[in-house]
Amino acid sequence: MKFCGMILFALTLVPSATALAQPIHDDVSSVVRAKVVSVSDAEVRLIPGTNTEHTYQTVQAEILEGPKKGTVVTVENDFLELRPGQRFFLIEYTYLDGHEMYSVQDVDRRTRLAVLFFIFVLAVVSFGGWYGLRALFSLGASLFVLFYLLVPGLLGGWNPLLASFLVSGAILAGVIFITHGPNRESLIAFGGTMIAIAVTLLVATWSVSWASLSGFTSGESVTLNFNTGGTLDLIALLIGGIIIGAIGVLDDIAITQMAVVRELLQNNPSESRRKIFLRGMRVGREHVGAVVNTLALAYVGVSLPLVLVMYLMLEHTGASGSMILNMESFATEMVRTIVGSIGIVLAVPIVTYLAARFLPRGTADAKSGEKGDSGVVSGCGHIH
Repeated sequence: MKFCGMILFALTLVPSATALAQPIHDDVSSVVRAKVVSVSDAEVRLIPGTNTEHTYQTVQAEILEGPKKGTVVTVENDFLELRPGQRFFLIEYTYLDGHEMYSVQDVDRRTRLAVLFFIFVLAVVSFGGWYGLRALFSLGASLFVLFYLLVPGLLGGWNPLLASFLVSGAILAGVIFITHGPNRESLIAFGGTMIAIAVTLLVATWSVSWASLSGFTSGESVTLNFNTGGTLDLIALLIGGIIIGAIGVLDDIAITQMAVVRELLQNNPSESRRKIFLRGMRVGREHVGAVVNTLALAYVGVSLPLVLVMYLMLEHTGASGSMILNMESFATEMVRTIVGSIGIVLAVPIVTYLAARFLPRGTADAKSGEKGDSGVVSGCGHIH
């Protein structure tokens, strides 16, 4: 819980658009919590250069921490609409001449986020029991690896492609072995998924190069490039992001296929491993159809503002749909979805094969000794 609180607090330190719009020659700036005492004035104005209306407020706010705790200051707020009693983060600028100015960074929503997180934990543990608790622990470990290993490493000069692959393996190992325990089934799921990730990495590298993607898909990419002096390989970072984004779905596919084959082997001990593999693949095909749809919708959901921009461009510029899809921001999301889906398709036969080949049979299989045509895996490695 402490770790999640640190993450939420770190997120509040990201400056808002209003903060970034302030002059850059300030001497000192700090971020403190504050509470709205009253709103003395509020009016709707047009944003300069546009036909869009926005609410501008004059807010009296009490500073809740720091050397000026208890001080009431006046804030000209053109960022988001605040109401009396609402807590928010206040940016204080102190200029070289001693002049002070304040602006709104963001609302303080940490308590609500903590409540939502508690509800999530309660739901997972209530339904999943010990497995749910271990899943939460593995989630925390994954976030720790991302925030305290991958992110500092990338900013410190690590190769984004290699770092993302290795960190993906570490996250996958933690998720599978912590949640499901260190056993043969977990080893098969991990090995099969890592093979799928390696192939997906090759596909992603080729796809990004073939589609001539530069990695400059958003304002964040531009900001990151400037703040790192252009030393960060944004193309490799894009490929690494595609791989990390697919880990969760690949883990789901691997565990599900392994569990399906395990149940088939336990309940059909006399059936050949080849038939077990084919039956597992039938389940896998249906699973792939559902998961690929889930993956595509997840990307569309995250990129919904981008989709709306596409429709506005179609309506107001007369550009063709293919021309808009050709834009890098749209092309990147298409490549991300396609490559992730290819990884899912690859994971099914790989994990299903390994599970059908190496998982033990049920009790009836032990009695038969797996003789003759009972489905023993031959020395040449084929499934019979």
